[in-house]
Amino acid sequence: MLSDWLDLTLGGNAGAIRTGRLTTGSFDCQGPGILELTPEAPVSGAHACVISAGIHGNETAPIELVGELLARLEAGQLRLGAPLLVLLGNIPAIRHSQRFITTNLNRLFRHDLSLEGDEPERARELMASVDDFYQRHADLPRLHYDMHTAIRDSRYPRFVVEPFADSPSAPLQWQWLAAADMQAVLHQHQHSWTFSHYSKHYHGAQAFTLELGRVAPFGHNDMTALRPLRHLLETLLEGREPQRGDPARMAFFRVEQELMRHAEDFRLCFADDVANFTEFPPGSCLARDAVAGDCVVGEQPLAVVFPNAEVELGARAALLVRASETPSGETRC
Repeated sequence: MLSDWLDLTLGGNAGAIRTGRLTTGSFDCQGPGILELTPEAPVSGAHACVISAGIHGNETAPIELVGELLARLEAGQLRLGAPLLVLLGNIPAIRHSQRFITTNLNRLFRHDLSLEGDEPERARELMASVDDFYQRHADLPRLHYDMHTAIRDSRYPRFVVEPFADSPSAPLQWQWLAAADMQAVLHQHQHSWTFSHYSKHYHGAQAFTLELGRVAPFGHNDMTALRPLRHLLETLLEGREPQRGDPARMAFFRVEQELMRHAEDFRLCFADDVANFTEFPPGSCLARDAVAGDCVVGEQPLAVVFPNAEVELGARAALLVRASETPSGETRC
């Protein structure tokens, strides 16, 4: 039954699964797209893990990855050794193969959210589920991987977005993610109210957004490229120590500024097929906006990430980033 959870949820039959037993624990379907797995006894050193997918409805590879994990767990190929919260984000958008229905869910994860509507209500449900999960497992270190795919190609198809926080991420995380074949890391420069930012900002979790290639329909994703990441998730699910890689294998970047859309006639001044992390030299005009004026690269080159001219007014149309040094420090987590 656990392996059917995704199909039943997307088919509107989430209530068909309530609770159940595994050979090494149990599972509890707490609501549509909210599944908690609890081991009989957490392994020493285990984390309280949140894995989320489908926050944008057209990003299917992470959803398929979740399906593989659950199927292997139910088949007895994995032993549950850590508490795990699996979250499926924007269920109506997934059913319609759309990024979102009314507004971008991944900008709504904040305690003072006052917006009304289906997606704000879903954000509140997901925030409450994370709050309850971390409270129930307050004695364990907290971890959240929010999995996505990008709208366009990228010089680094698999990359990590580190949410802004007052304290840096644990150096050991870069070793885990390098071993999982993540290719680049982007450090956020300010609060962004994404789902991974929520867990880091409000709960002090080690939390990251993982971009896992380009958007594709179900059944058309290169899941082979995600095997190293699946191995990391399986290791965490079992409560074991993940493999470590050299963070120097990854390219590190830092956000310098956000490019915002203010006018209806906003447009980006480069081709629609320009890949994420493409660099532009000084003097390049990146965007034109009747309200904010032209965005021109200053004295140092900048690269663009997540460019999208079709965002809502007042929303981010691109991140402008610059290469940074590989973090150093002790390997504690």
